[in-house]
Amino acid sequence: MTFENPKLVLTRSEIEPGEVHWRSPSNLALVKYWGKYGKQLPRNPSLSFTLQNAFTETLVRYKARETQSKEKVVFSFAFEQQARPEFEPKLRAFFELVLPVFPFLEQLELEIHSANSFPHSAGIASSASAMSALALCLCSMEDLFFGTLASDADFDRKASYVARLGSGSACRSIYPQAALWGKTGLVEGSSDEYAIPMGEYLHPVFQHFHDDILLVHSGSKEVSSRAGHASMNEHYFAERRYEHAKQQLHFLLDALRGGDVELLGKIVEAEALELHALMMTANPPYLLLKPNTLRIIEKVQAFRKETKLPLYFSLDAGPNPHLLYPEEEMHAIRPFIEKELLPFCEDGRWLADWVGEGPEEV
Repeated sequence: MTFENPKLVLTRSEIEPGEVHWRSPSNLALVKYWGKYGKQLPRNPSLSFTLQNAFTETLVRYKARETQSKEKVVFSFAFEQQARPEFEPKLRAFFELVLPVFPFLEQLELEIHSANSFPHSAGIASSASAMSALALCLCSMEDLFFGTLASDADFDRKASYVARLGSGSACRSIYPQAALWGKTGLVEGSSDEYAIPMGEYLHPVFQHFHDDILLVHSGSKEVSSRAGHASMNEHYFAERRYEHAKQQLHFLLDALRGGDVELLGKIVEAEALELHALMMTANPPYLLLKPNTLRIIEKVQAFRKETKLPLYFSLDAGPNPHLLYPEEEMHAIRPFIEKELLPFCEDGRWLADWVGEGPEEV
C-alpha cells in the first residue's frame, strides 16, 4: 500500500502563512514489537494501550518557501524552546521518506516546535508521541490545503501510516484506548503498514486502566531503540521470539475481550522481561535496566503475593517501570506506590497515567 500522491502541490499564490498544532500521546506495548524489516515494517504484530498524560505537543508554522537551499524540505526545529540540532538528522530522514506522500512540503518553510510532558529518550516511547504528533500536523496541513482527508477514518489511517515512517510504534499512538499494528489473521483489517483501533475490543475494566510510570532514570538510553531493532537481524532467538509474540497476542486478545486482568498481567510481565532478555542476549549484549528497576519489580511481586491485589509491571525499551492496575483498585494500590516505590525513583518523580482518549488537535 502507498499513500503517495504527486498531485498534492500548491501554487505560490495559494500559500498563506499558518500553523497546525497537535497533542499526541505515548503508548505502552503490551505485546512488544522488537525487530523490523523494510521501511519500518514489523516482524510481529504488537498491541498497545494508548496513554493520556505522557504526550508530545507539536506546533508547525508554515509559509511559502523563500530561501534557496539544497535541502528538499526546509525546516527549523526547537524542543522545549531550545534549538536541538542533534534531532535534525532524524527529522530530515523522515521528511525524505514522506516527501512522495506530501510533495507540497518542498514548497514550504516549516518552523517546528515540540515539547514533552515526560523525559525524552528515557524509554517511555517518546518517539511514538513525537512522530505521531508531527504526522498528525502534516495530515492536517494536507486537509487544510486540499480537503482530501475529510473522513476521520481516512485521516487517522494516513496519519498512522506516516507516523510509522518516523517511528514504528508511533503508528499506534493515533488511536484512543488501544491499537494493533501488524498483519495477523486474528483481527480483520490488521496491517503492517499502519495500526488499527482496538478500543471496541476492550472489556470495561480496561477502558480506564491505570499505567503509572516510575522515573527510575530520566537520562538518555545508552543504546537507542533503533539500534536494538537492528540487533534482531542476526539475533540467535529472533525467529522463536516472533512466533512467541504471535502466540502471546492470541492470549492477550482473549484477556482484553474477557476482562481477565490476571491473564493480562501475566502476559505483560512476561513480554517486558522477554524484551530485555533479547537485549541482554544480543551481539553485543547490553543492559538498560537499573538496580532500582529490579528493586521495584521485586516489591511489586511481593506486594501482589501478599495482598492478592492485581498490580502488574511492564517495561518499554528503558529502565522505567509501568505499573498497571484497574481503576477500582486505585485507593488500595496508590498508597503502596507512593510510600514503597517512589523512594526508588529519581528525585521521587513519577507520572500518574491511564488508558486515554488519543490525540487532540490544539
